[in-house]
Amino acid sequence: MCAALLAIAFSGRAPVRAQQPPPTFSLPPYQSLTPVRLLGYIRRVYRLHRPPPAYETYTLVRAQNSNYSVAPGMPPVPDYANSYTRKYWVRNTDRAALYRQVDREETDGPMTFDRPALNQPRDPGPATADLFEPAHPQPINVVPTPEPTNGPLKTIGAVVVVGESDYNVPKLTVEGDLLHLVLEPRRDPERNVLREIWVDKHTYVLRKIVAHDRLFVEGDDVYPVIFTYTLGYLDGYVVITHLDGIVEPIVRKDRSGEINEKVYTGDGQKVTFDYEDITFPQSLPSWYFDPRSYAQHQAEAPE
Repeated sequence: MCAALLAIAFSGRAPVRAQQPPPTFSLPPYQSLTPVRLLGYIRRVYRLHRPPPAYETYTLVRAQNSNYSVAPGMPPVPDYANSYTRKYWVRNTDRAALYRQVDREETDGPMTFDRPALNQPRDPGPATADLFEPAHPQPINVVPTPEPTNGPLKTIGAVVVVGESDYNVPKLTVEGDLLHLVLEPRRDPERNVLREIWVDKHTYVLRKIVAHDRLFVEGDDVYPVIFTYTLGYLDGYVVITHLDGIVEPIVRKDRSGEINEKVYTGDGQKVTFDYEDITFPQSLPSWYFDPRSYAQHQAEAPE
């Protein structure tokens, strides 16, 4: 069983080193599995290392460019207004979070309540977000159901039960020490958002994914986004370390059957997110997750 140390670079900053978590049961070789059954084992290996720790902290660095250049042929000008750094303190049992903006290496922004999530009109997160969770509306004022603790794999006779898949796997290739699976949702592609995954071919642990997401534009529309996730490992947990996002056009078919595209022309057609300084503290003050108490705790604001 491979337990290599992985080093994930954070945009030129110090890398995170973490040990890849081994599975706690015997894995059949991928050559003996159908692609869909292999995906079932991959998902189960991932679930064995969840739920995440009760608390986590991280620094989120968002960077994007504007939609204009100083001259034809020149690269776009950075969009400084929508590029920022925020420090997050998260309680994973209900995904409640406090964040503060960082300006010139100093945490001086106001305390702000958040509930980071994927596929929502707010910053993606947290670093330990459930990558296999189907996408669904998650308003910030709605408390999600706590993630269950997973037990051992069930066995019926000599067959290990890994559950029904939400995806077909039309293509499986071996790329060095990785397995690359192309996924196709069996139903509802807006809910089942994974499109490609790369896993260690010995341990079936996730290394990278490509997933569908959304850009919510106020007063305009909701545009599809493709995110490529770089993943790392910290204390046995899979964490997101980097996201590369590209906004795609909206494709619609009119009544005559003609296909039309609506291209996003605003800022941030390409965006990146880095998740830095990830930690799992044993506890955090309860008032961090009660925005009504922020005013009386100004002197205790975390940095």
